Amino acid sequence: MNHTPIGPATATPAAPNPPPPLPPAFLAALQQRFGPGQCSTALAQREQHGRDESAYIDVPPPGAVVYAESTTDVADAVRLCAQHRVPLIPFGAGSSLEGQLLAVQGGISLDLMRMNRVLALHPEDLSATVQPGVTRLQLNAVLRDQGLFFPIDPGADASLGGMAATRASGTNAVRYGTLRDNVLALEVVNAQGEVLRTGSRAKKSSAGYDLTRLYVGSEGTLGVITELTLRLYPLPQAVVAAICGFPSIEAAVRSTIATIQHGVPIARCELLDAATVRAVNAHAKLGLREQPLLLMEFHGSPAAVREQTEQVQEICHEHGGAAFEWADTPEQRSRLWAARHQAYFAALQTRPGCRAITTDACVPISRLADCLLASVADAEASGLPYFLVGHVGDGNFHFGYLIDPHSVAERAVAEGLNQRLVARALALDGTCSGEHGVGLHKIDFLRQEAGAAAIDTMRSLKQALDPQGIFNPGKIFL
Repeated sequence: MNHTPIGPATATPAAPNPPPPLPPAFLAALQQRFGPGQCSTALAQREQHGRDESAYIDVPPPGAVVYAESTTDVADAVRLCAQHRVPLIPFGAGSSLEGQLLAVQGGISLDLMRMNRVLALHPEDLSATVQPGVTRLQLNAVLRDQGLFFPIDPGADASLGGMAATRASGTNAVRYGTLRDNVLALEVVNAQGEVLRTGSRAKKSSAGYDLTRLYVGSEGTLGVITELTLRLYPLPQAVVAAICGFPSIEAAVRSTIATIQHGVPIARCELLDAATVRAVNAHAKLGLREQPLLLMEFHGSPAAVREQTEQVQEICHEHGGAAFEWADTPEQRSRLWAARHQAYFAALQTRPGCRAITTDACVPISRLADCLLASVADAEASGLPYFLVGHVGDGNFHFGYLIDPHSVAERAVAEGLNQRLVARALALDGTCSGEHGVGLHKIDFLRQEAGAAAIDTMRSLKQALDPQGIFNPGKIFL
């Protein structure tokens, strides 16, 4: 398959030449193996599996959708694709932001959401083994009676397989880390249709190459994740959330930097600019002060939480923070964080029909103010509507530039803003992607960040593990 994929970050995602159709012999074998209940060529299902939350439009859908229900199903689908040299794209909840699941070179979409069982709980070892279609909310509902939880919270109720594939993190990462830190072991189907296991339930290992870390963040380009063993945590004795308003974004960011540098073990620290707060208020019928806000959460014993909140409140007051509001009950906290998680969709509703070109820079915490404030000034000068949210406790922030997806001029402005933001982040020893992954949109940025030698090493790994290039081709690097 030599179809030229959609271009990297600087390109307008227009409709490419249609990829070649699925070979008739392959399609017949696929339908024979999976039957109508698990294999579909219906346009509606193909289109559903051929788009995500990125700004890419008019991309041809996959040629077929296969609904896997077991590891055996995945292995058989991979073998058929390898035999006929047909691309295979793993599909989870469809919430990716960088075009990871788009069928830019045709092929099939392998939907893993029916593989949604919690296979084993080991509360005494603080671990659980799940299938890839289990979502984070589903897992936490199962864990609640055990007094445990899985803390990685990217906002959307994403599938855990998809979260591992993109090395997701989210609002709790400042305290609990990312998926990279919380996956103990994987089961993966390789390009030959073989099932391999990486890691174990042991908390550490020095045995051989760290294949678990290789597959976490590989965005479906090296294999298909069919099981995950995850690290769990005890539910904290006390949880308190707080909102604090600031006179400026800079004051909020300076408060965050001081909090982290003082060693306060804050669990969540989220920034919303005034535009985002207005959108959230309209969407969720909240009455938040329409100014830059920090949304924070503290976990621990009652005494520890009290000490943390007093220390952070003092830090915020030193930087002009005022009107602390507390959310002590689960209902209050859920309403608050639901509003934060809906910020992306709330912002889209402020400009009906728009799409968002999102950024995902992450910088060392000491350089956060420099990068973020320069990017705010650049966005303001552009005249393009935008919103700003950030997991600022770990130096990660997101602009969403709201564009008419059919406007070449608006897209060019947004991509220019994005390019300059990434250049700032890289100059400050940061990264182009803190949690969304590379997909299609950050291919050029990854080349700038990693350099030619590192990209060549990645290509060598891809060639070794997927010699026919069937796994999610055209993503991460060209």
